[in-house]
Amino acid sequence: MTARIDTPAATAATGDTADLFAGIRKAVGRVPNAYAAIGALNTPALQAMLSADAVLARGTLSAQDRETVKLVVSALAGCDYCVAAHSLAGKAAGLPMDTVRAIHALAPTGDARRDALVRFVRALHEQPGTLPTEAFEAFRAAGFADAAVVDVALAVAVITFTNVFNRVNDTVVDFPELK
Repeated sequence: MTARIDTPAATAATGDTADLFAGIRKAVGRVPNAYAAIGALNTPALQAMLSADAVLARGTLSAQDRETVKLVVSALAGCDYCVAAHSLAGKAAGLPMDTVRAIHALAPTGDARRDALVRFVRALHEQPGTLPTEAFEAFRAAGFADAAVVDVALAVAVITFTNVFNRVNDTVVDFPELK
């Protein structure tokens, strides 16, 4: 199995790319295939994505909420790479596997707040034009502050970027299948 875009080994990177990959290795133990490909082709694009994720980490959404958003968008986009990556990240953030599976299947999780987040993200993805007032009010009623709209929008933007790249590249999934 190979990706469509030939990507040099992350260990062969030099300069700014090597520095960025070293930081990724330090944080996660390796350079995932998606990061290796994006970074080899456009290091500033990968840095921008990682910087946006760092902003999200300081925002109003918990790690579980951020992974919920990313998993919903990835499932809706049909990005197998990002579904695998964010299933694992969701588990690492403390989401129970049954919840991860439900989110991936776009099914109810049994957690009213999480399900409201899933419905909100689905509405953003599936409904063109201005979001219906009811969708926004349901999001608020679930306990999300208005500032969370900014964080959800940024999370959707970041994951959409990686979804698009990985779908075009057919990036080889280098995450274990979760049982």
